[in-house]
Amino acid sequence: MATSKTTDVSAKKTSAKKAAPKTDTPKTKSASPRKKSVKPSIITSEERYKMIEIAAYYIAEKNGFGDSHMDYWLQAEKEIDHKLNA
Repeated sequence: MATSKTTDVSAKKTSAKKAAPKTDTPKTKSASPRKKSVKPSIITSEERYKMIEIAAYYIAEKNGFGDSHMDYWLQAEKEIDHKLNA
């Protein structure tokens, strides 16, 4: 005796989890995001000197070591001081 196989469509339903709706409300009480305060780091004169020394070398290397070493130093000093004061 042959039995016919019937497929039950409702039995094959998979249970998919519905995604929670996205909300744009912040989880904090205030509506504006808070910025973390960044403490300024204190750089010693020795650290500043070393930073200028390295920057002057890279400037001189980029220019083929053609100018005066004092020109490279002064340019590096300006760049480092600008970055430290920014």
